[in-house]
Amino acid sequence: MKFPITYHLSQIAEILSCEFIGRADFPVQGMNEIHMVEPGDIVFVDHPKYYKKALNSAATVILINKKVDCPEGKALLIAEDPFSAFNKLASHFQKFQPALSTISPTAKIGKDTIIQPNVFIGENVEIGQNCLIHANVSIGSGTKIGNQVIIHSGSVLGGDAFYYKNRGDHFDKLISTGDIAIEDDVEIGALTSIDRGVTGTTRIGKGTKIDNQVQIGHDTQIGERCLIASQVGIAGCVIVEDEVTFWGQVGVISGIRIAKGSVFLAQSGVGKEVIDKGTYFGSPAGPFKQKAREVASLSQLPQLIKKLKNDN
Repeated sequence: MKFPITYHLSQIAEILSCEFIGRADFPVQGMNEIHMVEPGDIVFVDHPKYYKKALNSAATVILINKKVDCPEGKALLIAEDPFSAFNKLASHFQKFQPALSTISPTAKIGKDTIIQPNVFIGENVEIGQNCLIHANVSIGSGTKIGNQVIIHSGSVLGGDAFYYKNRGDHFDKLISTGDIAIEDDVEIGALTSIDRGVTGTTRIGKGTKIDNQVQIGHDTQIGERCLIASQVGIAGCVIVEDEVTFWGQVGVISGIRIAKGSVFLAQSGVGKEVIDKGTYFGSPAGPFKQKAREVASLSQLPQLIKKLKNDN
């Protein structure tokens, strides 16, 4: 999320009532989680395991719970609870505004686009030309939709990220301030959920087709001309390159990259990065021919065990 203007480090520290290390006039332009940061951004870190990753990221302001050596060209904000401090900034710069109408007067809807009954369209939504939005679709604030897009009934674009911190006796939610971008010629099936970014953008690439009852997590980037079948679940911060196919009930772990042109057969579980194009199957997913041999071998185990017992 980019701020409306560039702030000074001291101004951000004042909002948070915290210490800072760096020039008082050090520029701060926005805030993002670690997967999305750019120069000028604030990133938060609250565990020593991730200090190095945050300090060496593209972010130039690190919101941290301990005084550490500050890398050259960067600044620190020192807060006892960086998670809560990050939420405080999110609430300060993007306050929740209850909807006053079913279709916001700030929404922009292109020529020849059809909006069916009971569709909700939030603040500052942009919808292109020749789109068809079926009944009971919910489109959250800030969503950008291209031309020739079809969205079927009951789909929700712009739900909050599934991002929580375990406090022992309860879970704290990280406030979502990001958005969604749906490019041209995308079709989204009924009852599909696409979460907005935590602070960045969840993106669905041009020409991609999504079936019914699919879940796509926050900040995930789906490439062009992908096929995603029913009941697929893709976690947050996944990068899916162009022309990837997920057949029914495939599950994808967060924070990985999927190679262009890969195919994942039904009920596969993708638990690590996929570098090479190919057809994959199983859980954990592996090359189809290898997994098919493993399944065939497993089917022979009862006979093998029986034979071993008879031989003994």
